[in-house]
Amino acid sequence: MSIRATALGAAALLALAGCNRSEPQAQNGMTADTMSTNGMAEGNAMAEATPAALPAAQVFANAAAASDAFEIETSKLALTNGASASVKSYARTMIEAHTASTAKLKTAAGSATPAITPDPTLNAEQQQKLDQLKGLNGTAFDQAYIAEQTAGHQQTLDTLKAYAATGESAPLKTFATGLIPTVTAHLNMAKGLKA
Repeated sequence: MSIRATALGAAALLALAGCNRSEPQAQNGMTADTMSTNGMAEGNAMAEATPAALPAAQVFANAAAASDAFEIETSKLALTNGASASVKSYARTMIEAHTASTAKLKTAAGSATPAITPDPTLNAEQQQKLDQLKGLNGTAFDQAYIAEQTAGHQQTLDTLKAYAATGESAPLKTFATGLIPTVTAHLNMAKGLKA
């Protein structure tokens, strides 16, 4: 499952968790129906792997932790398998930023009521993509890494915006809202990378 699938699945679950509220589901124009339709094929795999009993805040925390872990692991790989100096520089920035993000997530999740412990375990698609990147070197690696970073940061941005709009845990909503500018900057940096 990709970061996109995780993000869309988490966003759909978050939107569905808020279905009993009288306020709008999301401020970005996406409703639970839209998010469910967009993530149907990809989200089904997540739904099967995610017990229905997990609160939306736990689902979000797990998705954010796995996203950070994926970004860190692929970026460490970029330092050894990448060829471009700009890719390696970006990778160092991602390792530092996502390590800091993980620390902030743990703090926010620990402040939630009840406290949450984020699970950074990569989902099957993240693991598959990491394994694929391990088999690449040089320019081929750089191209694949840039594509993954661009797609991953867009999906993470979408998930953060969805949770900031519909999430029920105040500390995690604050975390999501605060991280949006950073993830937007990372996405723009990724879009500007050349292999």
